[in-house]
Amino acid sequence: MFPYPIVRPLLFALDAERAHRLTLGAIRLGLAGRVRAPGPPVRIGGLTLANPVGLAAGFDKDAEAVDGLLRMGFGFIEVGGVTPRPQPGNKRPRVFRLAEDRAVINRYGLNSAGAEAVARNLEKRRAVGVVGVNLGANKESEDRIGDYAECLTVLGGLADFATVNVSSPNTPGLRALQGKAALTGIFDRLHRAQSGGRATPLFLKLAPDLTAGDMDDIAEVIDDLGVAALVISNTTVARPEGLRGANAGEAGGLSGAPLMPLSTAVLRAFHERLEGRVPLIGVGGILSGDDAVAKLEAGASAVQVYTGLIYRGPALIGECAEAIAAHRS
Repeated sequence: MFPYPIVRPLLFALDAERAHRLTLGAIRLGLAGRVRAPGPPVRIGGLTLANPVGLAAGFDKDAEAVDGLLRMGFGFIEVGGVTPRPQPGNKRPRVFRLAEDRAVINRYGLNSAGAEAVARNLEKRRAVGVVGVNLGANKESEDRIGDYAECLTVLGGLADFATVNVSSPNTPGLRALQGKAALTGIFDRLHRAQSGGRATPLFLKLAPDLTAGDMDDIAEVIDDLGVAALVISNTTVARPEGLRGANAGEAGGLSGAPLMPLSTAVLRAFHERLEGRVPLIGVGGILSGDDAVAKLEAGASAVQVYTGLIYRGPALIGECAEAIAAHRS
């Protein structure tokens, strides 16, 4: 594994999006090295994950570096979000570090090469491992529910699971699809799109900014939706008190350490409401093995990381896997 502490100052001297593109390119070329993170394996949605530490959506939006990422020790990875048709996302700059807070604000706006391009990239994958795809909708679409079904039709046969993303804060109106009626419509359409073929397990990714009433409504219909797992959570539009970074006032979704308390509270709330009926994947604010264990203690069966990699590097993967293995032993 390349020594990230040496590389990090060089990357942090660059614009955040450019640094990310360089990092992704290095991983695609195999420069991040090969690691076998410890188990234990975990079953979620009918899938066996080599270990419970995954990569969250947003890191590899277009499935450019799937093989390199799997070799870094992840138990599973999620590519995307993917929209049916290509879209550029919002204007740059659109991602900002808050280094003092170990956080990031992004307003990418679901920039995507489109489902067909992602399918071509997934067809090239060679490394063994569980790979899911995060389904999105085009910003200007008049039928966003149809967009999810279209993405699944194109990508379902190439993915081990598909996550319905109705929680990005950077596509206007998208979070309104977290209501009972909208979710029922989306999942009904997705199940019909899969009828007669291989059924790809469907996950649902939620926002951390839900009210208690919102969570009650989702829990009420979760059994009828056929959700294989809940991913909790996406970034937040809230700005917790005490942020010190100069970019704290930028618009967009906040991730990293300040998200940990909020996302974990929502995770725990769903664990209490669902009583184990649907497995939970904890995301948001994981920057250490202790953070990963805290997600498990709140009810998660597995975790995903992203912003933590920016501040800790690939060593975070093994640290989280080892901490979880010790916690479960």
